[in-house]
Amino acid sequence: MSNESTPDTLQTLDAGGTTYHFHSLEKAADALGNIDRLPKTLKILLENQLRFADDESVAREDMQALVDWQQQGHSDREIGYRPARVLMQDFTGVPGVVDLASMRAAVESLGEDPARINPLSPVDLVIDHSVMVDKFGNPSAFKDNVAIEMDRNRERYEFLRWGQDAFDNFRVVPPGTGICHQVNLEYLGKTVWTKEQDGRTLAYPDTLVGTDSHTTMINGLGVLGWGVGGIEAEAAMLGQPVSMLIPEVVGFKLTGKLREGITATDLVLTVTEMLRKKGVVGKFVEFYGDGLKDLPVADRATIANMAPEYGATCGFFPVDDETLTYLRLTGREDAQIALVEAYSKAQGLWRQPADEPIFSDTLALDMTEVEASLAGPKRPQDRVALKDMKATFAKLMNENGDKLPETDKGRLFSEGGQTAVGVEESYEHHDSQEVEFKGEAFKLNPGAVVIAAITSCTNTSNPSVMMAAGLLARNALAKGLKTKPWVKTSLAPGSKVVTDYLEAGGVNDDLDALGFNLVGYGCTTCIGNSGPLPEPIEKAVEDGDLTVASVLSGNRNFEGRIHPLVKTNWLASPPLVVAYALAGNVQLDLTQDPLGTDSHDNPVYLKDIWPSQAEIAEAVEKVNTEMFRKEYAEVFDGDETWKSLKVPESQVYQWSKDSTYIQHPPFFEGMGREPDAIEDVKGARILALLGDSVTTDHISPAGAIKPDSPAGRYLQERGIKPVDFNSYGSRRGNHEVMMRGTFANVRIQNEMLDGVIGGETRHVPSGEQMAIYDAAMTYQEEGTPLVVIAGKEYGTGSSRDWAAKGTRLLGVRAVLAESYERIHRSNLIGMGVVPLQFPEGESRTSLGLTGDETVSIEGLRELTPGGKVKVTIASDKGEKKLETLCRIDTANELEYYRHGGILHYVLRKMIGAA
Repeated sequence: MSNESTPDTLQTLDAGGTTYHFHSLEKAADALGNIDRLPKTLKILLENQLRFADDESVAREDMQALVDWQQQGHSDREIGYRPARVLMQDFTGVPGVVDLASMRAAVESLGEDPARINPLSPVDLVIDHSVMVDKFGNPSAFKDNVAIEMDRNRERYEFLRWGQDAFDNFRVVPPGTGICHQVNLEYLGKTVWTKEQDGRTLAYPDTLVGTDSHTTMINGLGVLGWGVGGIEAEAAMLGQPVSMLIPEVVGFKLTGKLREGITATDLVLTVTEMLRKKGVVGKFVEFYGDGLKDLPVADRATIANMAPEYGATCGFFPVDDETLTYLRLTGREDAQIALVEAYSKAQGLWRQPADEPIFSDTLALDMTEVEASLAGPKRPQDRVALKDMKATFAKLMNENGDKLPETDKGRLFSEGGQTAVGVEESYEHHDSQEVEFKGEAFKLNPGAVVIAAITSCTNTSNPSVMMAAGLLARNALAKGLKTKPWVKTSLAPGSKVVTDYLEAGGVNDDLDALGFNLVGYGCTTCIGNSGPLPEPIEKAVEDGDLTVASVLSGNRNFEGRIHPLVKTNWLASPPLVVAYALAGNVQLDLTQDPLGTDSHDNPVYLKDIWPSQAEIAEAVEKVNTEMFRKEYAEVFDGDETWKSLKVPESQVYQWSKDSTYIQHPPFFEGMGREPDAIEDVKGARILALLGDSVTTDHISPAGAIKPDSPAGRYLQERGIKPVDFNSYGSRRGNHEVMMRGTFANVRIQNEMLDGVIGGETRHVPSGEQMAIYDAAMTYQEEGTPLVVIAGKEYGTGSSRDWAAKGTRLLGVRAVLAESYERIHRSNLIGMGVVPLQFPEGESRTSLGLTGDETVSIEGLRELTPGGKVKVTIASDKGEKKLETLCRIDTANELEYYRHGGILHYVLRKMIGAA
């Protein structure tokens, strides 16, 4: 797009026999200034601004700010960014589709054609978060788990099948196919996107936002993408810009090569530790340096995946020959590969030797210094060298008051016929528990590995570590080793291609023999879908209050996440997961202690079975293009169960009042073609009086549903037993459940109640203490508007859309806080809730607020971005008038608020009413 103030940058490019048009960064530099040393991530943002320049949502000043960023390495300017596409997983995707379905219903009620409501940007939803490891360690585990998954989630899946048929620009990858990030890397991502526009084929960078934090994995393919909340994702799919500050960009220089026996997982755990110590929250990280020339895309994707763990918005790798090699391997068309090379070189996005962009800050790693590592026991950034695991666990237990005996390295003893290692007989202290399981008797000790899971997109996309796990299993079997009976083993690859190449490498049977049978293609142990432990093991852990362990090839190990009974959780490479399943306990130094004994009672060490780089490379050679083409040929089709789901053939969804998973939300009830005039707030009551750093986890419903909570009562009233509650996450498509869980976090503290922790408040004027939801409904019956008052950094944490949606549904008109986290502030506006900020020097504490006050807000019809808003806080002691700051920061945001929310604005725009 071009106008008087925007540089004319449209040029042509020939690649693979096709002529493409593109917005040339070189031409832009002629008008805006040299950009040779601008980080490649910011070049991608600059191209985006050029393509959408209209002097309203994107102005010349936005582009100039990106170019001028080079002078100081930062900028305070906020820009509107429009990604090429949107990626969703089922947990976060269901409410997005519910909103689209609701918009269609609203359009129909306005007498318009509901088929006009469709995503304007391509959307892919991959069902990958619902499979659980109920069955494991046997050949039928995969089939059984998929059957259970379909039974549990039939309502949700029928709804998504309807969406797949009803909406244009919307595709669904059925369950049992893969993890969204791995499918994105292996199939969906293009690196350079194209579309037909004005009779031309326009080429531009492949960019996206996703409703999962690990969307960043695609950065390994030179695709800029990161995770956002549902409201932002819905806005992006409906053509609205994502508001963002021009970020700081931290350069991470990689040199050297990994040593023999060191894996990409060891590298990413080292990188995560370094970047957490550096401090990159909210920043872009861009990798550069000559070490990239020997770093394959699979390894890059492993590092990019864990950007949320090191705190960055993204961890980006530029396009180079390795990118083309991966695109070729995974079956992308020759014409696409030619376009990626030609476009990247023409735009200065191709990695050149000795590239040294200007960065906000830098750090460096010589990869020859990386050592075998794990991370834990509860944070991904807490790296522990393999050789230090024994001492680390002992220290952990001592800190918790559990004294562990010293151990003799290499000493063996028998546990019910199983060989355990490195622990003296004196280890059998009072915490150990006698267990009988699978016909064997043994002692379960502290440090026991009760879960060993090869899981998660982080590593299962990487053939080198997966083949290494299979080869290690083969070598272990040849030595007569086997998995300890107390270990729950599982293999959950991110795509079916992994199964193909494990079979081609001849190691699938070896993994099966050690209990690492396929349990599903999806996100399992890493998100807490590890399923139950065997009853005798679970009972022993509970009876002895044992500190046991999980070892998983995942990216997250937060407290209580993997399994509620497993207190220590360790991230590790797939081959180390297998090794710890053999050892059975983390209280070992696997660099010196044996894993067990061979058939001649000789000790077997990890080094004896660890495959060489040459062996791994030979196995990886068996990964071929035909595997990818075969598995992705029918990626959207699904199995017979998926195809047989009942799907109504209608443009407008037929809502069932009996459903406890999918309900018609009231966001568009009574909506007219024109927005209603905004009324001032008069005599509002305070629903909650909150302190500093209240996170979206505190506000948004998450985790288990308590039977005695408003949401639990709602489900029981509809005949749902607590055992079948499932989680808030699985019921995100039902606003009745979600609004009851808003502000219901067990750790939230409402200052209106002394010493009470949890989602309670005090109804005024009755003084009765009740659940926040119950109070909100009481106020609604009374016709009383509501506000929330808070301290600094309100809404920090993940971008959870229900933190804003629930706030709106509870009847909250405004939030008054000392400061806001950017995304939650934006989400509140997107749901029609006005965020106001205390004037400097004023706060709930300086005003001595108790929650008994009434709050009135004037001038909401005359709001201006960043303007002043009059607020009167009244009590029996008098009135206090404040000039608060309107935190609607841009003209676009004001338009959203004026319409009652971003979806209302988009809906009216789509039918020509806005």
